[in-house]
Amino acid sequence: MTETAVTGRRVGDLLRDWRVRRRLSQMALALEAGVSARHVSFVETGRARPSAEMILQLAERLDVPLRERNRLLLAGGFAPVYGQADLDEAQLGEGNPVRTALDRLLAAHDPAPALAVDRHWGLVAANRGVGFLLAGLTGELVAPPVNVLRLSLHPDGLAPRIVNLAQWRGHVLHRLGRQAQQTGDPALAALHAELLALPGGEDASAHEEHADLFVPLRLRADGGELTFLSTVTTFGTATDVTLAELAVETFLPADAATAAALRAALPPAP
Repeated sequence: MTETAVTGRRVGDLLRDWRVRRRLSQMALALEAGVSARHVSFVETGRARPSAEMILQLAERLDVPLRERNRLLLAGGFAPVYGQADLDEAQLGEGNPVRTALDRLLAAHDPAPALAVDRHWGLVAANRGVGFLLAGLTGELVAPPVNVLRLSLHPDGLAPRIVNLAQWRGHVLHRLGRQAQQTGDPALAALHAELLALPGGEDASAHEEHADLFVPLRLRADGGELTFLSTVTTFGTATDVTLAELAVETFLPADAATAAALRAALPPAP
C-alpha cells in the first residue's frame, strides 16, 4: 500500500497542513517532538518516510484528533491503531459500555438538561431535562438526525424562545468557527456557514476570551425566564475515535429561580 493509496495525499503533506493549522514552525515542532528540524522537513517534503511511531509522535505534539491520526497512518502506509465504535442505535443498545457511560453521566446532571453530541453536533443521547427545554417543538428540526446547534439557532427551533439570542448566537458561532478551524473538518465549516446565514443578529461581546465561561442562555418560559450556564465535557483519555469525539453539554441553572423551576417540572422519580 502506497502513501497515496487511501487518502490521495502524502503523509508529509498532511502533517504540514496540521503544523500550519497549529501555527508552529518546523523548528518548534521538532523541539516539541524531540527530533531535528531537518528530519521534520524531510518528512514533510517526502525525502524521508516516517515510521508509524514517528507519525504518531508528531500527531501527538500537533494535537491531531484520533480520527485524523488514523488517516495519517493510512497515508503513510500503516494500519490504523485507534478503534471506532458505532454510534447507531443498534450498537448503542442496553449493555453497550459507551451507552452505559453516557446514560450515567447524563443522569447524574438531572434535572439540569444535559445531552451528548457527536463531532458534528448531532444528538446522540439526552436526559429528561432536554425534553423539558424542547417541549412543544415539532417538525424536521426535532426529527432524527437532530443537529443541536441548528435546532438552537433556527427560527423554527429554539431561537424564538432565547431572550438574548444575539449574544447566544454570537457565542455559538464563535465556538463553532474555532472548532472548524482547529479540526479542519469541512462539515463543521459548512455548518458554520449555514448557521451564520440564519437571522438573529450577533453580539460582538460573545467573542471575548471569557465568553465560553460567562455567556448565559436565557429562555422564555411560562411564568418567567430560565437562565442557564453551559459547560462542555469531553472524554479526555479516550482511545476510541468515536468516544474521543463525543461531548456532553450541560445547562446548569444560573439562579435559584431556574433551579426551582427545574425541580418543580422534573421531580425525582419515585
